[in-house]
Amino acid sequence: MKNMTWMKTKVAGIFAARRAVSQLLVASVLSVAIAAPAAAGPREQAKRIHDRLAGVPPSAAVLQQMEDAIQAGNASAAADIAMDNVNFYNVTLKNFAAPWTNRDQSVFVPLNDYVATVIGMVRDEVPFNTLLSADLQYVGSPGIVAAAPAANNNNHYEQLEADNVNLRDDLVSTTQSSVNGLPSTATAGVMTSRAAAEAFFIAGTNRAMFRFTLLNHMCNDMEQMHDPKLSPDRIRQDVSRSPGGDSRLFLNNCVGCHTGMDPMAQAFAYYNYDEGAGSIQYTQGSVQPKYFNNDLNFPQGFRTPDDSWENYWRSGQNAYLGFDPGLPGQGQGAKSLGEELGNSQAFAACQVKKVFRAVCLREPEDATDRAAVDTIVITFRTTGYSMKQVFADTAVHCMGQ
Repeated sequence: MKNMTWMKTKVAGIFAARRAVSQLLVASVLSVAIAAPAAAGPREQAKRIHDRLAGVPPSAAVLQQMEDAIQAGNASAAADIAMDNVNFYNVTLKNFAAPWTNRDQSVFVPLNDYVATVIGMVRDEVPFNTLLSADLQYVGSPGIVAAAPAANNNNHYEQLEADNVNLRDDLVSTTQSSVNGLPSTATAGVMTSRAAAEAFFIAGTNRAMFRFTLLNHMCNDMEQMHDPKLSPDRIRQDVSRSPGGDSRLFLNNCVGCHTGMDPMAQAFAYYNYDEGAGSIQYTQGSVQPKYFNNDLNFPQGFRTPDDSWENYWRSGQNAYLGFDPGLPGQGQGAKSLGEELGNSQAFAACQVKKVFRAVCLREPEDATDRAAVDTIVITFRTTGYSMKQVFADTAVHCMGQ
């Protein structure tokens, strides 16, 4: 009896082990099947391009046109068809640019002059390296909404969004200076837009404008730019040289960011956001009082005399940002600083990386992705800085994934 019981137990154990192995094999096969999907055909590729660029499914007719283009070896034409959908402008591009306009980097903000200008520049293939320097603003077509573009409110753009106006067809370009009253020489693209001023010129010491421009358009925050080996001669008076009574904190930490930031943020010395008036303020020839906040922290520090700036990052470890050797690396005011940043290798690479994340829904993962990004950056810089082409090239790269 004991032998019989032992035998039954052993047989049951053998069958249980076999079932476990069988289940493991089935799970492994399913895992491989899920991890290695079949290559997408032209129709699936066309739908993926449309979904990623427009955010909505294509109609049967549009899908057929895109499939035909891909089969003919012209996937870029398929991407152009997808970008003709109004949702590419009203939704995809709006959500793409919205986080650049606020400190929380939230997509949930109303349409504003900054976002509308980005949308218009992409649509019209305006050289995107002028984003931070042009006297340019996009507004709704005349008479399309009751509120006119204004320097002191966002009503015009909020009405455009509330009425679901077609931003592909009903945005027109104008000069920013004609809307916000700045001299044309003081305009600096989206940096001097009302939305950016409200977010980054308000209160503070205007370092926020520099930091968020670096973050949004150079894809680096101040921590990545930390270089304590540069000269500290332009660090302002408000930065304590012995925070908490310990000078080592300044020498090892604070100095590394301020050596590069303060000489360039000086370009914004004449700007402020007037919260009471609801508009950007420009005091040509007169430094904003905020630049002298806490000037007794270190009276021997740099006292801002004007809006001249210099890029110390052209030497040292941050030279990899690739600033244009044809530019002087110094100047007066925000416009020339915008030219310095907008013509750098880092600016171009940042735009491509942001598009890659938005269209491919992931970071570049492998050598193939990285090679594609490098190629798109080169094309971007050598063929007129067209962001529309960047979207098309990126969508084509990811259409089979």
